[in-house]
Parts: sequence; structure tokens; C-alpha cells
Amino acid sequence: MLVITTAQGLASVFVPVLVGEDRTKVLAHVAKANPWWRSIEDGAEVLGLFLAASAYVSPSNYPSRFESPGVVPTWNYVACELRGRVHVHDDVQWLGSQVRALTESFETGRDPQWRVDDAPAHFIDLQLKAIVGLEIDVVSIEGKAKLSQNRPEIDHDSVRDNLAQGTLGERNVAQRMSLGE
Repeated sequence: MLVITTAQGLASVFVPVLVGEDRTKVLAHVAKANPWWRSIEDGAEVLGLFLAASAYVSPSNYPSRFESPGVVPTWNYVACELRGRVHVHDDVQWLGSQVRALTESFETGRDPQWRVDDAPAHFIDLQLKAIVGLEIDVVSIEGKAKLSQNRPEIDHDSVRDNLAQGTLGERNVAQRMSLGE
């Protein structure tokens, strides 16, 4: 999710992104029909929010609650905040390169692997004219993780073990909790 400040307040958009080769830029695109990009002044500050994992944590997963009943529900997560300066691109060559790189990134490992150039050239040209590119010069990145590290080990392990039996999202959090061991 990318967030900017506009005259009407905060505005956000969900987009797939590609990290530049030198890791100082993040590249994306949005539809020209999406009003989000029209509020961007060149070099405007943008906040990128990336959520890798999240799950509800019930106090019933805390064995220590029997000795210390003052517990409440919470949320475990792994996230990243990126701050940068955004620039809009409408150059068809830039857009074509960005779309091809993004598609290749998401298609890697698929069989068969689809490529942008599998579509008819005139169709690709029309699609590229319907988008604008976003290039974010990264200013800072801050990773954040709350994975019950504030709880006694017995509670942490119980939360991890319970989440490991849950939904795909809960299992994702449990796996990340195990990585810290």
C-alpha cells in the first residue's frame, strides 16, 4: 500500500511493486483512471506499507494467564514501512520495461511462464498508454515485528503452537515466530 498526502487528506493505493536492482528505488504503476496518482507532485513524500504476516492472538493461548490473569487479546505481525520520494512516469519505454520486469518477477517458477510479449503488440501498446509509472526514491526503511516476544517463553511457544494449527495466515505467523528461535 502506498500512501500520500493530498489536499483532501491521506490517500492510499494497493499496487504490486518491484525493488530496483540497486535497492534504492521501488517501481510500480497504476491505471491512469485511478485518481490517486493525480495528486502527486514530483518528489512528494510517499509512505509504503508492506504486511508480510499477521494474526489475532487470544489470551486463551497464554498458559501464564492462570497465574497472572491480567491479559488481553493482541495482534502479532511482521511489517515494513518505507518512506521515499515519488516520481510519476508516462514514458512508454519506461512503462514497458517496468511492466516486463514486474511480470517476470511474478511469473518466475511458473510452468508455463507467461511473458508480456506473449500478448499482441497492439494490445500491449494500448495497455501501456492506460497506466502511469511510479518510481520511489527510498529515503528510509523500517522493519517491524511483534511476535509475542514480550511474553514469557511458555506463552510465546503456546501462541506459536496454536497458530501453527490455524489458517494459512496464522501458520505464516507461527513460522515466523519459529524463525526467531
